[in-house]
Amino acid sequence: MRVTIRYFAVLRDAAGRSVEERVLPPGASVGDLLDRLAADYPIVARLRSYARVMVNQEYVPLDHPLADGDEFAIIPPVSGGAGPFRVVDGPIDLDAVTAAVADPAAGAIVTFQGTVRDNARGRQVLYLEYDAYPAAAEKMLAQIGDEIRERWGIDRVAITHRIGRVEVGEPSVAIAVAAPHRAEAFDACRYAIDRIKEIVPIWKKEVYQGGETWIGSEPAYQAEYGHSSRRQ
Repeated sequence: MRVTIRYFAVLRDAAGRSVEERVLPPGASVGDLLDRLAADYPIVARLRSYARVMVNQEYVPLDHPLADGDEFAIIPPVSGGAGPFRVVDGPIDLDAVTAAVADPAAGAIVTFQGTVRDNARGRQVLYLEYDAYPAAAEKMLAQIGDEIRERWGIDRVAITHRIGRVEVGEPSVAIAVAAPHRAEAFDACRYAIDRIKEIVPIWKKEVYQGGETWIGSEPAYQAEYGHSSRRQ
């Protein structure tokens, strides 16, 4: 059977490609494929204890059986379409994100913009680069919307995350929440950004003068390249 493998962030750098296809024996599991990949790319072995795995854009356990035509992706630790939950390759339309939650019944609309700052970890940041598993990322953003609905009864939530190169001062993520009362809107907005960093397959590379590093994958990156950031 044939399985398509997608690589993101630090794994894409190590593999030197973003996608490949492999032939596996019938009955092979996610764990079996990870063993094969670890033999070819040592960084897979180092990430294995804390990375997650998706098959067909859904998180699965290691004993999950693979089938012909499956799409497989290792999800490194995260830094963090259509409708209110979008991944875009270009500037974020902040007005559109806010407009997506507008509601006459709302007593408050709370918005959050995550912008690129010019310093991090004691170094000057030149720009950021975001990579993502877009279809899966949008599913996870929608899941966060579902969680907010279940927890606060709020169904007016919009989240847009940018990928690609983002310059200092530009927004990389925008969140808008509309609710009858401001307290719940603030709480839901904070919850959304925290959950993005936990579960959404979007990764951040910080680029410095003379170096770069994928945030969240520093231990594996250091083992792969000999230091926490490699020169361009």
